Amino acid sequence: MPLPPGETPLYSHPLPKIEQWLRDQGCQQDEQQLHCWRIQRPNWQAELSLDVEQIIVRYLQAGEKGQDIQRSFKYSLSRQDVEEAVFSGP
Repeated sequence: MPLPPGETPLYSHPLPKIEQWLRDQGCQQDEQQLHCWRIQRPNWQAELSLDVEQIIVRYLQAGEKGQDIQRSFKYSLSRQDVEEAVFSGP
């Protein structure tokens, strides 16, 4: 079964579809904490957490002084908007 259209808010996606979407983006699920995901890109890496009301993204050592940068995205945003914001990097 395909993903809902990109304009669909994330809260309208069943959890298995959100997990499929994250895998399609190259994320790997943590085996111990199933709500946590990791992604590695050539210029950055991040940890994603599926919280109750939002996706929390922590870009590791992405700040000017090597600090982590954290952002959160509500499930009311469309999957396309979240995808563009999260996977374009810090």
